Amino acid sequence: MLNEKTKTILSFMLRFGLSIGLLMYVFSKIDLAQTGEVLKSADPLYIILAAVVFLVVNGILLFRWFIITKALDLSVTGKNITLHYFYGLFGNLFLPTAIGGDLLKAFGLCKNSAQKPRVVASILLDRLSGFASIVIVAVLAFVFGYKYINDNSLLVPIALMGAGSLMIVVILFNESVYSFFCQVFNRFPRFKNSLMTMHYDIALLKESHKSREGGKAILISCVSQMIFAFSYYLVAKALHQDIAMIYFLIFVPIICVVSMVPSIGGLGVREVGAAYLFGKIGIESGIAVSLTLINFLFMVAIGLVGGVLYVTTLSTGRVQHHLPDAGIKTGQA
Repeated sequence: MLNEKTKTILSFMLRFGLSIGLLMYVFSKIDLAQTGEVLKSADPLYIILAAVVFLVVNGILLFRWFIITKALDLSVTGKNITLHYFYGLFGNLFLPTAIGGDLLKAFGLCKNSAQKPRVVASILLDRLSGFASIVIVAVLAFVFGYKYINDNSLLVPIALMGAGSLMIVVILFNESVYSFFCQVFNRFPRFKNSLMTMHYDIALLKESHKSREGGKAILISCVSQMIFAFSYYLVAKALHQDIAMIYFLIFVPIICVVSMVPSIGGLGVREVGAAYLFGKIGIESGIAVSLTLINFLFMVAIGLVGGVLYVTTLSTGRVQHHLPDAGIKTGQA
């Protein structure tokens, strides 16, 4: 049997190999000289605006996590939520696991915490609300923009996204279904008990006053998803591409889902997905790939900020992970 270290190394190598392999494939289909000319002539003002919009999106997503932690009555300071959000951005890009960012957030906030299942529930619900918004925006944009695309093949990924989102909701919020899936861990009673506790924490959102907070989180996610699509639109403007916004509202959510395939920060799979989707409206692969790579550079930049914060706070010992007895609620930092 392989030990955990070996599995982690192999996982990283597979993800790295997939990203490099797909990038080599997509670049083999691109006119690099022509793409280079387009990039050289890019309008820096639009690039700067797109970077600012990308920062705004992350600010909205951070606010979404605040709402969820508040709805779950999670005792944690606003400072720690903010720090661990940025740690997560770093982990999603640079750690050798597909959920490195979530693990980094969970480990940091669970340390010395009496609410470990609730911490994990907040991270899981944050992810779920994000995925739900991707589905909602993609479906609505496809309904209103179908006449511009007229391509039934896009119904497949959108339908799969919707089915996957519905299945996750049923599993998480239905106790009998959740218990059925938890039977896999019968041999590990303590872990199973923690999973069930997490379910009861998640079920808190079914209460009327809590469900409003959950709905607010999804609404905020939808807004962030549309603004994120707008950042792609601005990058396209920088590359002198006149592409209607409706296409970004349809394609970008699908690209986001595709980028969840285990890789290095979605690198490679995102580019292949963009080349395929934007190719449907006559955009050359080089331009489509440039759109995603520029946005990936934004991700790297903000991820590095998270890495600097992590190293700095870790080395100075300034992170106060959780103060369960202090009675500090989210947002009181």
